[in-house]
Amino acid sequence: MAEAKTTTTTRWWRGAAIYQVYVRSFADGNGDGVGDLQGLLRKLPYIAELGIDAIWLNPWYPSPMADGGYDVADYRAIEPLFGSLVEAEKLIDEAHALGIRIIIDIVPNHCSDQHPWFLQAIAEGPGSPARELFWFRPGKGEDGSEPPNDWQSRFGGPAWTRSTNPDGTAGDWYLHLYSPEQPDFNWTNQKVHDEFDDILRFWLDRGVDGFRIDVADGLVKEDGLPDLNGETPEPLPFSDQDGVHEIYRHWRRVADEYPGERVFVGEMWLPDPVRFARYLRADELHSAFNFDFLGCPWEASALRGVIDDTLAAHAPVGAPPTWVLSNHDVTRHVTRYGRADTSFDFGDRQHLAPTDFDLGTRRARAAAMLTTSLPGGVYVYQGEELGLWEVEDLDDDLREDPVWVRSGHTDRGRDGCRIPIPWGGTEAPFGFGDGTAWLPQPAEWSGFTAEVEAADPDSMLSFYRTALGLRRSEEALGDGDLTWLDLGPGVLAFTRSPGFACVVNLSSTPIPLPEHESVLLTSNPLVDGDLPSDTAAWLRLG
Repeated sequence: MAEAKTTTTTRWWRGAAIYQVYVRSFADGNGDGVGDLQGLLRKLPYIAELGIDAIWLNPWYPSPMADGGYDVADYRAIEPLFGSLVEAEKLIDEAHALGIRIIIDIVPNHCSDQHPWFLQAIAEGPGSPARELFWFRPGKGEDGSEPPNDWQSRFGGPAWTRSTNPDGTAGDWYLHLYSPEQPDFNWTNQKVHDEFDDILRFWLDRGVDGFRIDVADGLVKEDGLPDLNGETPEPLPFSDQDGVHEIYRHWRRVADEYPGERVFVGEMWLPDPVRFARYLRADELHSAFNFDFLGCPWEASALRGVIDDTLAAHAPVGAPPTWVLSNHDVTRHVTRYGRADTSFDFGDRQHLAPTDFDLGTRRARAAAMLTTSLPGGVYVYQGEELGLWEVEDLDDDLREDPVWVRSGHTDRGRDGCRIPIPWGGTEAPFGFGDGTAWLPQPAEWSGFTAEVEAADPDSMLSFYRTALGLRRSEEALGDGDLTWLDLGPGVLAFTRSPGFACVVNLSSTPIPLPEHESVLLTSNPLVDGDLPSDTAAWLRLG
């Protein structure tokens, strides 16, 4: 395993390679068909060998799983399906022993409707202090039967659900930007602030190295909760409100009390790169996901534009960019890159669009080299190192994503990127565990198990291990700057100091490589010394 680079001037999070673990689908340690901490503990050496600096875990808290764990019922415990607090502490310790940091999800915009606070709010009825912790409002109309405003849930349908009073009568409505099982917290209430201060300290005291903040832009709502009236103002009244920044300034002060540079990573889908960068000022969040890059089509000019805009937006605040190709919410990029339209948009996931798997895989390898050579940090979603694709032919009765129901069964949702990982063997569940996996794996994955790919020097897994190993050993990679090279239309090429170049050929024809001392790595074989289409190369410069 390559040694991680350490300097006195570079902080670990500025150039880290971070591996995303969706616990439920990673590895099943007790044979119940659901991934758990026991399974993850057993696979820590695999993650270490991959060349990873930190693990980001999706929510591991007790949850009814109405939204895959993002409906949290208790922020200071572990979901029993996944294990125990003792196992979580063991995971943190064993990961640290392997040089791997642990980042956990925190969900401050909303909780579960089974959270004690919300159960109390429902039980005590209108006017109770418990209701002030959420957004309860009377409905419109003579009988209050219409929602308080016209906001829509991001999962489809109204963002309001009417409650039932303790006496059984129809009551006030409560706000939920996502599913009805996820009521939004009211961050105008100091008790909410105090609660999350305590939650942060609970996990920081146990050694976690940071938090990925779910819906980081959504905590503060505009005064009066105004109607949209068919308009899309910037910022929206439930997103990117100025008051959210003081919350993160306070959180940053809490994290800075702890040794070892504990970090915050924001999840914000914002159209304005300047407003996006405000979250990354020196006294707020450390980094945030770069979704413009994730959604960008496989086109040289579009990618160059996103990279330039990203670097320009981050430069004034001195923050490192992040680069990500897939995650638990989006269509896997092997599938996206094999389509005629290679972009990603939540409004149209292009479910069941024709896909050229071989082309998507070829482009995915080149994209991995691009992301791992750009300045800043890089994220790898579990299974992308195996070249896994989106599973789109799940039986409808197996789908669990609330998007499927809320969209009226028109959006197949995100289950297809959450299929359990294939570890070995020739039949499902492919070493995921001893029992039937909670979502079925395709039979074709028998050729894409970690066991098969580890034995194949040309596999996607071997390729990722080499690329991430070089990323650790190359002084030029990680945090820093780049200088573009002009190698013609359809080609992305840049140098990084000292003595490194990345060339990605997105054109339709092979191109000659620029003058170099040696080839460090290519995503696909060279042909007569030229770089074929949809292929990347790392070069040592003389």
